[in-house]
Amino acid sequence: MIDFLEREPFRRARDLGRTNPMHTTLPRRFYADPDFYRSELERFYFNRWICAGRADQLPNSGDYFTRSLADESIIVTRDSAGAIHALFNVCRHRGTRLCEQAEGRFVERIQCPYHAWTYDLSGRLLAAPHMAAGFNKEDYPLHRAGCDVWDGHVFVLLRPANPAHPALPAHPALPALRDQLGDLPERFAAYRMADLRLGRRIVYEVKANWKLIVLNYNECLHCPTLHPALNKLHHYLGADNVTPTACYCGGAMGFRDGVETMSMDGKRRREYLPGLSESQRQQVAYYSIYPNFLLSLHPDYIMTHTLWPRAHDRTQIVCEWHFHPDQMAKPDFHIDDAIEFWDLTNRQDWWIAEQSQAGINSRVYQPGPYSEREELLWSFDEIVRREAERLA
Repeated sequence: MIDFLEREPFRRARDLGRTNPMHTTLPRRFYADPDFYRSELERFYFNRWICAGRADQLPNSGDYFTRSLADESIIVTRDSAGAIHALFNVCRHRGTRLCEQAEGRFVERIQCPYHAWTYDLSGRLLAAPHMAAGFNKEDYPLHRAGCDVWDGHVFVLLRPANPAHPALPAHPALPALRDQLGDLPERFAAYRMADLRLGRRIVYEVKANWKLIVLNYNECLHCPTLHPALNKLHHYLGADNVTPTACYCGGAMGFRDGVETMSMDGKRRREYLPGLSESQRQQVAYYSIYPNFLLSLHPDYIMTHTLWPRAHDRTQIVCEWHFHPDQMAKPDFHIDDAIEFWDLTNRQDWWIAEQSQAGINSRVYQPGPYSEREELLWSFDEIVRREAERLA
């Protein structure tokens, strides 16, 4: 019988560590410096596509949700033709926020609460009371952010997609969402994520830098001590990681014998997602799509986390569980097994992230050495370092 630790993913991780020099964690300023945080947001969150939510949150014309980051707020809405738009939440008259609700529905148009400037659902200005003759409404549409959809997930690029604004710094052209995702659409096509529907959403407020959340998500060496329930379901050294790219990292972990999914008892109470291969039915795939999207693909549901930094040491995390609508329509459908398991695991992770933040805040903190099995972490750190050098 082959020893468990001699299986291919373990050998590859071990060999990778042996062929690389020792890597260390990032310096303190990467987690504890407010000025560095603001510069990093500009490079990571405003220059990359970020996941804002799901297309099925907008089933009807006029449905919307809002998202905020730093000083920016956007409205994501669906127009009468079915197209989804991301609009900066700023009236073109005197800059007033147009909408303060987290979600809702516009009745055919968006109206500023201050002086009633009115826009259609694509951002085109329809009415501007009391303006002088000759005023051209076509010159004052709402500023649009980049917006695209991948398999049901709405991504936005928080830079105006309208013609260049004179007050904004020049930026090099950025890749399309498809270019940023690389091979992920093909890799995950079998999950048919656009067909799934929201079962539950929990919003967490975590007192830790957003990067600590990403790092924690990408290793399970802490699972035996921090996650005893999770460690019963798959071996903490069982990750089969793919080669990291500049846009994502991740891999899959197989189940222990007798385990069918990630739940409190490891039992599956729903049918498999249709279209999965036999190997996909026997594992969970965990992927970090930089900077803010953590995607966990289970045999019978998917779970997502979107990370919304609020300060250098604060992160809002929106966690959602999505299920197949055929399963949700069954009278005996329930989701508590998956929610209870991951809510417990999430809270354990958020607690340890806060403890990490508290320690890094100390003046005696110094970068420490990574284990040879933490290759996904140092690959992410290298991307962060390179971006910091570009900011210097």
